[in-house]
Amino acid sequence: MDSTITQMNIYSKDGSVKRFFTNKIDSITFTQCPAKVNYEGKIYNTVIIGTQCWLKENLDVGTMINGNKDQTNDGAIEKYCYNNEPDKCSTYGGLYQWDEAMQYSKKEGTRGICPKGWHVPTLSEFQELREAVNGDGNILQQAGFSALNTGYFYPTGNFFDHLGYDTNFWSSTQIDEQGANNMRLYQNQINFLGTLKIDGFPIRCIKN
Repeated sequence: MDSTITQMNIYSKDGSVKRFFTNKIDSITFTQCPAKVNYEGKIYNTVIIGTQCWLKENLDVGTMINGNKDQTNDGAIEKYCYNNEPDKCSTYGGLYQWDEAMQYSKKEGTRGICPKGWHVPTLSEFQELREAVNGDGNILQQAGFSALNTGYFYPTGNFFDHLGYDTNFWSSTQIDEQGANNMRLYQNQINFLGTLKIDGFPIRCIKN
């Protein structure tokens, strides 16, 4: 395979870009990362961080159901909107239980509810993202990974919480039958947690 000029953004602690372009075989190219993605009637922007291509916004796909119901494998994508308010999905994206986000597959890196050619990130892909920005959540957002503090939904207590405080993104890497890994952004911190699959978190897709 011929080498091509590709974008390789490497961010330092102060947010400056240390390198813009490089010749690299098998690295991501501009053609592999379209500027925009039209999916289910909504336009999503993209961003290249390191060698990864991400959607800049959280997914907002599916039909809203109230928090007193579980999302089910019924052939339709279902989502929660914070406080059962549809406008919150327009702003922050939908909140999904792990199984719904994965479309009831347990295969790591599956497409799930993402657009064709994209997938639900694996834990290792989130770890690579964290490494690309030196573990700094502020640099991550400066790089274009817009991460609104979406809060989440706890079906166990049937309540929404933490809007404006932090956000957790589901990975496609499960821990066991009850739990899966996610990436948590809080202020400038990027951490990895394991939580119950029934919790409602946003989804951020990564290009295949």
